[in-house]
Parts: sequence; structure tokens; C-alpha cells
Amino acid sequence: MADYYQELGLAKGASDAEIKKAYRKLAMKYHPDRNQGDEAAEKKFKTINEAYDILKDPQKKSAYDRMGHDAFSQMGGGGAGGPGAGGFGGGAGFGDFGDMFEDLFGDVFGGGGRRTQQADTRGNDLRYNLAVDLEDAFKGKKANVKIPTQAACDTCDGTGAKKGTDVKTCHTCGGAGEVRVQQGFFSVVRSCHTCGGTGKIIPDPCTSCGGKGRVRKERTLSVNIPAGVDEGTRIRLSGEGEAGMQGGRPGDLYIFISLKPHKLFKREGLDLSMDIPVSFVDAALGGELEVPSVDGGKAKMSLPEGTQSGQVFRMRGKGMPELNGSRRGDMFVKVNVEVPRKLTKRQKELLGEFKGESKDKQNPEQNTFWDQAKKFWAS
Repeated sequence: MADYYQELGLAKGASDAEIKKAYRKLAMKYHPDRNQGDEAAEKKFKTINEAYDILKDPQKKSAYDRMGHDAFSQMGGGGAGGPGAGGFGGGAGFGDFGDMFEDLFGDVFGGGGRRTQQADTRGNDLRYNLAVDLEDAFKGKKANVKIPTQAACDTCDGTGAKKGTDVKTCHTCGGAGEVRVQQGFFSVVRSCHTCGGTGKIIPDPCTSCGGKGRVRKERTLSVNIPAGVDEGTRIRLSGEGEAGMQGGRPGDLYIFISLKPHKLFKREGLDLSMDIPVSFVDAALGGELEVPSVDGGKAKMSLPEGTQSGQVFRMRGKGMPELNGSRRGDMFVKVNVEVPRKLTKRQKELLGEFKGESKDKQNPEQNTFWDQAKKFWAS
């Protein structure tokens, strides 16, 4: 008797996903509808179904991995036709093939399987991209957005039926939205062709919406933008998407936030960064600076003596608020020392005096560089 793993072209101990994939490929290849009159293909199809029936079940698979075919022949089932005894359930007879095939293939052969009861008349979800200023992301705001959408028809109240008439149950499927069709050994479930899977029939459609229960229109919605939103933040408005067909449930509206570029600040998570120019005199002497804050005010920052261009200072708690939280990020201020241009004669005289009074220890980086340069030229 052939090994079940070998029948599916697998190594022993293959995963559930590998077993399912291999079975699907072989079942498509050897399906009787594709190989009519081919007895070898029909026999192969039975064998791979028998193998799949064992290996798809965790308990059966575990027993087979330990004992092989003896796991079932000793339980009263006997050989290839009876691996179902001993509490494992029924074997892989033709009565089970349709169930397994529906589980794997669903709509491939025209049906939704037992998982589908009625066509989903729920409206589509909608996406709206909203760009906000950094200040609004900091404080939060209310925004009005205009959404072009499919809304419930006012004439028929979304039912799709003309006023004074009723929506009736489909006589073909009895309201189930699906019908079962026999194809050889298989019983395949398909969407009902009469009602399109809705389970309903509208004898007298609404003239405004043509029986769809919805019409195209633009809606204006007020959206609450909470403080702390960031690039890519998604806000879900339940039931504010497209109206469903013929009274079906509405979809949802998703607002995707993007941040507009800011002239002063750059954002990274909860933190902000900013470059500020500082005169070389202030950088040398130090002092206290007032810098812009994202809340619209001013924040005081201490500048130590001898501040170098490119130095970064951290201002704790001056960044963005946490969305739905209590934390707040920091602000990082990078100092760019600006050298004055177009000096007056007196300024040049003063700087000359300053240069004459300068000591080597006051410019350690400059001195180190020139010492290394001299060694380089001398080598």
C-alpha cells in the first residue's frame, strides 16, 4: 500500500499548509470532470483523496505518523477503504469528496461552498486622505470633509422597491441566496442566478435608484481629529461608508492622516527638531534664547559659552503629545553659528584686536588640525 505522503508528493511530517497545497494541485489535475473516461485518473483521484482525508486530520495524521497504515487496519476499518474506525470518523468515501473539495476550492467551480449563505449586500468601505497642519496635529481639531459616495435612496428608503410595493423572497433559492448543483460525484453550491445571491426579488423597482436602493451623492461629515495624530494615522467612522445594496449594511469610512510640511519644525514620532541660527558673538558669550514652541508660544533655552555650530540641545516635554495618551515628546534644537557679512571698518578693527588677544587654548580644534597638517607636510 502506497505511503500517503508519497501519494501527495510530500516528505513525511509535511506541514498542514504543504499538505493542503499539494492536494489542491493534484485534485485539480486528476478531477474526473477533467479526465472523463480515464480510469487511471479516477483511481489516482480516489487515492489522493484518501491520503488527504487522513493527513488533514491532526489525530489521524498523528496516528499515521506513528504506526503507518496499521493505525487504521487494526481498528476495524481495514485497509484503504476504512481508516475511519476507532473514533476518527468516516473514511474518504465518495460521500466526503464533495465536502473536502468545497473546503479547498470554494468558487473555483462556481460556488461559494457552505460558507456562503447570501451575497453580501454591505456597502463598500471608503478612504479619504486628509492633510492637516502640525499645529492641528498638536492641538486636535474638527474638520468638515466632503465625501462623494453611494447613499441610501430617499425615495424608497434604501429598499430598492417602489413606494407601496414589497421586496419578495426569491422563489428559486427560497431566500438562501444559493443553489446546489450536482456535478458527477460532487454537489457544488453556486450563487442563485435568479436573485444574484441576495435571496430577494424586487418585482417593481424604485425609479429613482433603479432597484439598487442607493444613489450617488456628496455628503459633508464632521470629523474629530484628536491631538497627537501622525503621518499615516487612520480614523475609522463606522457606518459612514457607502450604503448597502437594497437596504444592506453601510460600509465604514477611513480617514487617513498626512501632515503638511512645516516651515520651522520637523517631526519624528513624538519628537520635534528645529534648526536655529545664532550669531557668533552669542555663541561665544552664551546666554538665554527664546525659541518657537509648537503650541504657538516661546520656550526659553540656555546657550552655554563657547557653543559650537552643529551642537544639538534637548528640550524635554516640548514635542508632540501621545495619541490617546499622556506622554509628550521632546524638542531638539540644532544651533547653526552664523558668521557676519559686510563688516564695517570699526567691526574689522575690533575683530583684529580680538584676534590679537586670542590664546591657543581658546581654539583647540583649530590648533589640533594645523598640528596634524604640519606633520603631514613634513612627512
